Amino acid sequence: MSTGPAPDTLEGVTVAERALVVEETLVVTDLHVGRGPSSNVTLPVGDGSEMVERFESLLTRYDPAEAVVAGDLLHSFRTVPRTVERVVDGFAAAARDAGARLVVTPGNHDTMLDSVWSGPTVESHRIGETVVCHGHVEPDRTAERYVVGHDHPTITIEGQRRPCLLAGDGVYRGADVVMVPAFNRLLRGVEVNHMTADEFMSPLVTDADAFAPIVLDGDEPLVFPPLGEFRHRL
Repeated sequence: MSTGPAPDTLEGVTVAERALVVEETLVVTDLHVGRGPSSNVTLPVGDGSEMVERFESLLTRYDPAEAVVAGDLLHSFRTVPRTVERVVDGFAAAARDAGARLVVTPGNHDTMLDSVWSGPTVESHRIGETVVCHGHVEPDRTAERYVVGHDHPTITIEGQRRPCLLAGDGVYRGADVVMVPAFNRLLRGVEVNHMTADEFMSPLVTDADAFAPIVLDGDEPLVFPPLGEFRHRL
């Protein structure tokens, strides 16, 4: 299956492993720290240390000035086990050691965030003309581009299901939208192959057909046509 050039939505953006780098900012989302190892996955990554290691690797590789967790840092709505606090401290220490300011934009799962995080917390975070937020509610400010998470997109191509970004030009009130896959590999995610806009949870997806899936293959992003153009080939 052939791929094409990156959409304009990704101008100035580097696609990393389940993450983005926008200018000098690393963006990850949907860590869901505390998600148990009993989840339906094939990788033994239950305690969160593997996520911290991947975060450290991205900080080393891209040397960002800041890092943003775009919502759902935590998984549980009601309790925060001590192991969760250790993992969150691990993310904070990794950013501190790398000289990167760590910011959290809360998601719908982050009702207990204050119990483990005392650093910068904002509803949305601006990077030039880009606004980063979780994407579970309408953004609180206007932008030329929004970077969100929330839906945990994946795509199945030639029988293989993989996490993907979704990028749409001018799809939300004239602004571009980039939806980032969950950083936590424990999350199975939603398969976007045949999803319509009303099946997405994020209100920023108003036309699913306009979003182009991007899958990272090694160091190179594979950019596919918008879903409306090639669903029939999946």
